[in-house]
Amino acid sequence: MSKLYQEDSSGLSAKFTPKERGYHSRFKYWLAKRYRGFYRRLLRLRGNHVAIARGFAVGVFAGCFPFFGFQTLIGIILATFVRGSKVTAALGTWISNPITYIPLFMLNFKVGKLLLGVESISSKEVDLESLSSLMESGYIFAVTLLVGCVVVGAIASILAYFLSLYIFQRLKRKRTRFSKK
Repeated sequence: MSKLYQEDSSGLSAKFTPKERGYHSRFKYWLAKRYRGFYRRLLRLRGNHVAIARGFAVGVFAGCFPFFGFQTLIGIILATFVRGSKVTAALGTWISNPITYIPLFMLNFKVGKLLLGVESISSKEVDLESLSSLMESGYIFAVTLLVGCVVVGAIASILAYFLSLYIFQRLKRKRTRFSKK
């Protein structure tokens, strides 16, 4: 009998409450439940682990760009081109989520600024009366951010590829070990 169920005197099985399982708050229970579900989905992924890791890597690359709402679409399109898993590409785009947007794009901008040698754009330097001055500063900002996104995205995707390849190989070994029993 599973540890999740307990026999009572009437012979009916009853579930343990979250507190009896060791969860002291609803949030911890919710988080553990989500983690178990995510882990089970990873175990159920079928296919070549190299293609799964490739898809995750291009998803991370697409997630480093500031194209909100289009990151998943870009990740899936890139996964199609590199013959990677489209599901893991969509998962990889969640590197940029509401919690990590600001730190990630600040890092991207600072890396772009460092690589391009761009000075800080302050509001005192920009003449708000001149549309061309305003457009030029916006262009410089956009190019600086995109260059930083490409560099940070490339580094993050390489790291994500090797890390996910290792993880998916281990999961596949674990799955085959359990299926043989």
